[in-house]
Amino acid sequence: MNAQHTKRYPAPDINSLPDDIRAKIVAVQEKSGFIPNVFLDLARRPAEWRAFFAYHDALMAPETAGRSSNLTKGDREMIVTTTSAANKCLYCVVAHGAILRIMEKKPLVADQVAVNYKKADITPRQRAMLDFAMKVCLHADEVNDADFTALHAHGFDDEDIWDIAAITAFFGLSNRMASFSDMAPNPEFYLMGRVPKVKA
Repeated sequence: MNAQHTKRYPAPDINSLPDDIRAKIVAVQEKSGFIPNVFLDLARRPAEWRAFFAYHDALMAPETAGRSSNLTKGDREMIVTTTSAANKCLYCVVAHGAILRIMEKKPLVADQVAVNYKKADITPRQRAMLDFAMKVCLHADEVNDADFTALHAHGFDDEDIWDIAAITAFFGLSNRMASFSDMAPNPEFYLMGRVPKVKA
């Protein structure tokens, strides 16, 4: 991995980081086989790193906080990929698109939702979810009760709707941080989930 993977802000040396952050980054590296650039790039400001990933985990892995949700992991990654494309964030589209392909077990879905989710191979429920996420992303001031009614018809409850909105809003922040800092996607992300693994 090139430590200078952003043009504007050099990533810190992992050995210079606080113990708690270094331990979490190493755990991610052991699980995925590489360190996603976002983990090192944001670690230049440890307090912000902790706050960012605490909120990230609360939204993307609510079960770790003992909270249930009707949104699947694939749903969550689909929201991120779709709205990140609307925000023109290369890092998040590539990184979360890779996770989306794996979660949904569909090698084409990430490219489809990033380009035009209305024509993607997704369910009517997911399309309604993305309609709302895109409204929050681009026109949050126009959200009204009819949007809730439309989502209720697909089985989403009010807490699910909060999740859709919060994921969209949080990654709006993430998209802008990645874009302004010129954060580059790790090369590994581009191929993940595109070709089925060969069974031994």
